[in-house]
Amino acid sequence: MDIKPVSLSKRNLGGIDFFLLWAGVAISLAEIWAGGYLAPMGFWLGFLAIIIGHVIGNTLMGLGGIMGSDHGIMSMVSVRPSFGIRGSGLAAILNIIQLVGWASIMLIIGGRAGAMLGQSTGGILAYSQFWIVIIGLGTLIWALFTGKTIWKVLQVVSVICLMLIIMAMTFVSFAEYGLGIFKPRSGDMPFMLGLDFVIVMPISWIPLVADYSRFSKNTKSAFWNTWWGYFIVSSWMYILGLVATLVTGETEPGILILKMMGTLGLALPALAMVVFSTITSDFPDIYSATCSMLNISQKISAKTFMWIVGIFSILVAMVFPADKYETFLLFIGSMFIPLFGVVLTDYFLLRKRKINTAALFDPNGEYWYYKGFNITAILCWAIGFVLYQFITTMGYSMGGSLPSMFVSAALYYIFTSEKQVASR
Repeated sequence: MDIKPVSLSKRNLGGIDFFLLWAGVAISLAEIWAGGYLAPMGFWLGFLAIIIGHVIGNTLMGLGGIMGSDHGIMSMVSVRPSFGIRGSGLAAILNIIQLVGWASIMLIIGGRAGAMLGQSTGGILAYSQFWIVIIGLGTLIWALFTGKTIWKVLQVVSVICLMLIIMAMTFVSFAEYGLGIFKPRSGDMPFMLGLDFVIVMPISWIPLVADYSRFSKNTKSAFWNTWWGYFIVSSWMYILGLVATLVTGETEPGILILKMMGTLGLALPALAMVVFSTITSDFPDIYSATCSMLNISQKISAKTFMWIVGIFSILVAMVFPADKYETFLLFIGSMFIPLFGVVLTDYFLLRKRKINTAALFDPNGEYWYYKGFNITAILCWAIGFVLYQFITTMGYSMGGSLPSMFVSAALYYIFTSEKQVASR
């Protein structure tokens, strides 16, 4: 793994690779769980929030990937033109923290599901800690082989099998629940707040999407296959969670669906779903946390840091309070939505997709700014973060995602444009 741009000759991922990669990421019990949070909206408003939220979030995620495919650079390196070479380190530190958090939450959910399915057998299989360790080690191994031929083959086989299992889950769910979910009902959750819970999921992948798109053969193909792969499957997962919670009131709809599959004699496919869906959605956290570390320092080898993140995620999963999942989602949104509002504005509107790749690594170059930090970008980001937190804390119905992104992006555009005019 190298922090320097990937040359065109070494870019080996095509459209189908990206579709399967992001479809695999989206097949997750965490996404089903997140869909359950929308139940207070009722089915139709919840469904609308899922579609609109994914359109917005996926588009922003895909745009983040374009920076990687255009120049062959990692996600945190793509932050350097706007925040400065050292300033990007701030984003990288936060990204490592959120990725360890995500990896741990995925392991907690997978561990609980594995233990539930293993109760009939008893013994060690009925303990969530056992499954956390097994799935965590599987995720680490998967991450260590990212991009290699064996990884690509296993990724394709796993995602295809998982899609078949998800189809079975969907059939079982709707056969069990019937059509009662479609009855109109009053919504107790503001639409914009529900939208926030959807947007934040694809947004959480922006800080790492370029870590994979940098290996793409073609920018257009990478963008659309990333977009559709995640949009189709993530929306599907959210709807499953929404349906299960609406009908049963179950706070962990993914567990409920797996339990139903077990009672119908589908325990083995359900267990495969738990293990491999957690691995395919979790390994990017370990791999990209390592990419973020390389953006800060190359003193620790990539393989060593992967081991550190993988083992630490397992340990955190043993003690992390999973009931704070909702708070964690909103915190991610408040950190990264305004941050990438600045980054995307800088890249697409101000720089017109042109950057000096050599200067990305030059402490005397144009992206050094003031001692390695672009103070303007940091201030605009901070204002967006505060705004998001204020809106969320006060419970305003507008939601924090779109206002915080717009304000950070607009302020950065105005201040930077004025500087460019003044320097001419």
